[in-house]
Order: sequence, then C-alpha cells, then structure tokens
Amino acid sequence: MFITLEGSEGSGKTSQLPALARLLKKSGYNVLTTREPGGTLIGDQIRVILSDQGNTAMSARAESLLFMAARAQLVAEVVQPHLQTGGIVISDRYAESTLAYQGYGRQLDLQQLRVLLDFATYELKPDLILLLDIDVEEGLRRRMQGGDLNRLDILEVEFYQRVRRGYLEMAAADSQRWVIVDAQRSPDQVQADIGRIVLERLKKQRG
Repeated sequence: MFITLEGSEGSGKTSQLPALARLLKKSGYNVLTTREPGGTLIGDQIRVILSDQGNTAMSARAESLLFMAARAQLVAEVVQPHLQTGGIVISDRYAESTLAYQGYGRQLDLQQLRVLLDFATYELKPDLILLLDIDVEEGLRRRMQGGDLNRLDILEVEFYQRVRRGYLEMAAADSQRWVIVDAQRSPDQVQADIGRIVLERLKKQRG
C-alpha cells in the first residue's frame, strides 16, 4: 500500500508520519518512510534549491518542474522498488501537493499539471491520502513557532487559503482515496485517528 500525508503549513503531518510508521511496524508490516521533495541524493539537492529563501525570482513553472524532477527520482529509486516487494510506503507529501500549491495556490493550469504529474510519477497513485486539515491562520501560527522556515512558508495568507480550498476540493472529488483528518485537535488525538484509519484500510485490503 502507498500512503501519503498531505496538508498545508502547520498541519502536523511531518511529526505524525513517524508515529504511524512505528504503529505499522509494530503490527508486523514492512514499512518505508520518505518525504518530498527529497528522499534521494538527487531529490535532497533539489530540496535545497526549492527551500532557499533567496530564490525569490523562481517562476511558478520552474518551481513545479523542480518538484516533479525530485518526485520522479523518488518514485523510480525508492517508492516503486519497495512497493514491488509487497511493502508499505508512507510519504510526507506527493503529487497532490503540486496540485494544491502550484495549481490552486500559484494558479497554474491544473490539467497541464496532471499530465506532467502522470509522466513524473510513472502514473503511480497513492492508495490512501490522509489530508490533515487545519484552519489557515492557526496552521501558520504553529508553523511560525516551529522555526526553520523555507521559501514556501513566507507567502501571503491568500495563497495558503487557496491551497487549503484546493485540498478540500480534491478530497471531495475522490472520497475513496482521500480521508480528511481534523488537525486542529491535539497531536495525540490526530495520531489515534490516523492509526485507526490506516489499520482499518489495511485490514479491508487484506480481505
């Protein structure tokens, strides 16, 4: 199973991923975790470019293509090989982040992005997408407290509002793969929900 965690700034997905991995490993599953952009030597180098606050001149299209380049390497080098062994992959972000941030947020053409995403991902889609949903202003407040801000953490509030709307629209359009988790609550409550959702889905998959 390929599981991805999505959400805008401050949603807590990055801190929730290790807890989910521990739960699944304890339950006997072969789990691999990764993140985007990154997860490979090439992807980590691209991550540095994308995160650098000095790269303000980067165009939205260049930004999109860099994310996709990192993703293409991750799928080929890490995700597909592990899935082919029958294991579980959990990723902090995936293709839906590009649709949310560069499509809805940057307002690039969604259909063009989808075509490029199919190419970059070898048409590999997640089996389960967990959307950690949080109010934009609350999420930004949490993110600012966390420190180590990158280039995409310092945009206008309206950008993040478009991102959140995009996520919610995608989730509503594909309720079979997307599950919305209320990330406004305490980390322990969110963690319990995520674990329950994933274990139930795995049990159902196994029949």
